[in-house]
Amino acid sequence: QVQLVESGGGLVQAGGSLRLSCAASGVTFSTYIMGWFRQAPGKEREFVAAISWYGHITRYADSVKGRFTISRDNAKTPLYLQMNTLKPEDTAVYYCAVGPSIALSKVEAGGMDYWGKGTLVTVSS
Repeated sequence: QVQLVESGGGLVQAGGSLRLSCAASGVTFSTYIMGWFRQAPGKEREFVAAISWYGHITRYADSVKGRFTISRDNAKTPLYLQMNTLKPEDTAVYYCAVGPSIALSKVEAGGMDYWGKGTLVTVSS
C-alpha cells in the first residue's frame, strides 16, 4: 500500500522560508516521478514542481520558479520542497504525489496516481 506523508507546513511571514518533506513507502513502480501540488481555498489544485526518477531533471510552475527548489537524494530518501521568499499567494495546502515516469512537461494533477493528505502553508503579509 502506497503511503505519502507530508510534513513541514506552518505559518510564516512573507519573505520567510519553509521546507516541506514527503516520506514515501510502498511504491511499486520500478521508476516514477514525484511532484508537489497545492490547492488554495476556492481554487483548483495546481502544479508546483516535479522531479525525475534519478533526481537530475526538475520542472517548476512559473509562479514559484527561482524561489522553490524540489529535491531528493535517491528513491529511499524523502522528497523535499525548499520554499524561499514566500508570498501570501503561496498560502495553500501542499500535496506530495507520485506518478508514472513520464516527461516532466506532461505532469499534471490528473495524471498522478498517489497522493498524500497534504500540509498547510500559511503566509502572512
